[in-house]
Amino acid sequence: MRALLVVNPNATATSIRTRDVLASALGSDLRIDVERTKSRGHAVEIGAQAVEDGYELVVALGGDGTVNEVVNGLMSHGPSPDLPAFAAVPGGSTNVFARALGYSPDPVEATSELLDHLREGRTRRISLGLSRSDEGDRWFCFNAGLGLDADVVRRVDHRRPAGRKATTALYVRSAVLRYYFGTDRRRPAITLDAPGLDEPQQLFLALVCNADPWTYFGNAPVRPCPQASFERGLDVFGMTRLRTAQTLRHVAQLFARDADPRGKRVLRLHDMSELTLSSDRPLPFQADGEPLPVRQHVTLTSVPNALRVIG
Repeated sequence: MRALLVVNPNATATSIRTRDVLASALGSDLRIDVERTKSRGHAVEIGAQAVEDGYELVVALGGDGTVNEVVNGLMSHGPSPDLPAFAAVPGGSTNVFARALGYSPDPVEATSELLDHLREGRTRRISLGLSRSDEGDRWFCFNAGLGLDADVVRRVDHRRPAGRKATTALYVRSAVLRYYFGTDRRRPAITLDAPGLDEPQQLFLALVCNADPWTYFGNAPVRPCPQASFERGLDVFGMTRLRTAQTLRHVAQLFARDADPRGKRVLRLHDMSELTLSSDRPLPFQADGEPLPVRQHVTLTSVPNALRVIG
């Protein structure tokens, strides 16, 4: 099988030596070429070129940002049965996508699992999310968000030097600061409209999930949409009020082993084919934990069977 390994040299969870060992291990079973990303956005170009060059498999070694970029490159002309298969080996801070597919968070173990799956011919097709707005289209694998969560993602990204791990403490500190000092907690900024709703919903927070969990907090899964899966449409977790006591209670629900967040101020939607988020002002937007330009209006669509993955 002719394969391309896309390596993020700034990935935080693997050393240069480990990356070389993984590339060598994959090369034992595959005719593999290696491309290293040079800057943010480069992996999109690499993924698109891999389609043009006729690779059968593309493997991303890096964090979820690298995964998102490669997938956007692969999907640059939309779904097709002729697209390369895709796999992700964990190499970043959280690696939600690879772990959601069932891979070990350890890159060496995950590489071994990937090779086993290839030998056994284990592939499947998963749905992806597609966001459309005046600022452009963006595919996402497991989550997207407008507003507070995206603001936290953006702040963390700006505050850490390239290659430095985004720690749990940094996320907590940024989330608390944005909650109390960067969010209007009196008037909801987000309007959600979707088929089946009697009327648009006014929200302070809107998390859109294509898989469960939404993310990881260290090793703890965060599960606002416990029914979400790659085999269904999009799920939504929203909050119509952000009072401190209620917010803390719902945050605790997201970390519960049998997560089932609910309450009078919680909105949950399951298996949606399409939904729209809008605001009276531009808000931060994120896809798969990657900060993107602000959006004021974005339509999110579930695209079934969009990508063939290994595992």
